[in-house]
Amino acid sequence: MPNRPEVRLRTLEDVFAYVKAEDFELRLDGAGTQVRRPRAGGSGRRAFVSGKRRQNTIKTTTFSDGQGRMLLSGVVRPGRMHDQTALRTEGIAEQLRLHPSVKSQVDAGYAGLAKEFPRQVTAPPKKPKNDACDGDKRAWHETRRHQSSARICVEHTNAELRQWAPLRRFTGRLEIYEETHLAIAGLVSDRPAQRPTRRRTSTALILVRNGAC
Repeated sequence: MPNRPEVRLRTLEDVFAYVKAEDFELRLDGAGTQVRRPRAGGSGRRAFVSGKRRQNTIKTTTFSDGQGRMLLSGVVRPGRMHDQTALRTEGIAEQLRLHPSVKSQVDAGYAGLAKEFPRQVTAPPKKPKNDACDGDKRAWHETRRHQSSARICVEHTNAELRQWAPLRRFTGRLEIYEETHLAIAGLVSDRPAQRPTRRRTSTALILVRNGAC
């Protein structure tokens, strides 16, 4: 936990309770780790083939705050499962309903979640059609740029995990991947948790004197 590294957030429920208490915007992002091809004839062999990467992968989801400090990295699922489906299986929809004040920034893979919870989940806007006016296209580029800038910190958090070789290409048994991932995530989260929280300065206008200039 940021500012209190001796306390661990171990579940999705812990993360949402912490975000609600600290009142900040959550960032989340999925990532896939290449794994060995399951043995021929085994059950669920195709479940690990990622349609995006065309490789055998295991998919995880990482949660961070606005400073890129890792809160949780897990939700381990076979690579064929969609990012959004993995989170729904874990129960994120229920957590969003229980905590209506919690907001999050996501990528285009979670567009369905943003559509279901428009006041809580922010995803990139849809690209305008080719025959759209130039003003709409410029507005789309600007909105997408701001949204990408708001969630780039969780991309950096995932990059910290990828500095560990087992999370770039895992060559061990699939049964121990989750244990390995959680152990590395715990080590990676220790250093960012010690970063002091940056407080945003207010941009509100302050009346310095009542008299006319």
